[in-house]
Amino acid sequence: MKIFVVVGMPASGKNIARPYAESNGIPYFATGDVVRAEVRCRGLEPNPENTAAVSTEMRGNDGMGVTRKALQAAKETGEETVFLEGMRSWPEIELIRQEADCTVIAFLAPRQTRRSRVLSRGRSDDAPVAFEERDAREIAYGTATPIALADAYILNTGTMEEALEDLDGIVRAALIPG
Repeated sequence: MKIFVVVGMPASGKNIARPYAESNGIPYFATGDVVRAEVRCRGLEPNPENTAAVSTEMRGNDGMGVTRKALQAAKETGEETVFLEGMRSWPEIELIRQEADCTVIAFLAPRQTRRSRVLSRGRSDDAPVAFEERDAREIAYGTATPIALADAYILNTGTMEEALEDLDGIVRAALIPG
């Protein structure tokens, strides 16, 4: 199994990988989706505070609980290639690498660009006032290490088409035998 792991800070453009994967028939699993589903299941308001609390709880003592759920769902597809998004620590990457061939793709965008995206995307768990707190929480989870040690990078400051083109090049290169 080949797993493309998509990492990056909030609003760096990780979700660009979702339509790419889906348009190519590749299953896509995001830890954020797992957390948001749990928030809904518990009947909680999907606000930044509840989402953060559930995320922290689900991560568990070792910080890998949500990743285990996403990885299990990916393996259950039986597909040769899948995408996983939202890993926030190097031990999560190592866990995935124990199960499959893995390419880590980091999406990068400047802080002000990410802040503007948070303001414009309108997700229920985004709040402009919580932007700094969310960045700090992500860094505390260990997000910087998978970004720093990624196998490939997409500087996501241009158009969506440019980012998709970069992603396609990375995926194609990783899937070519040899």
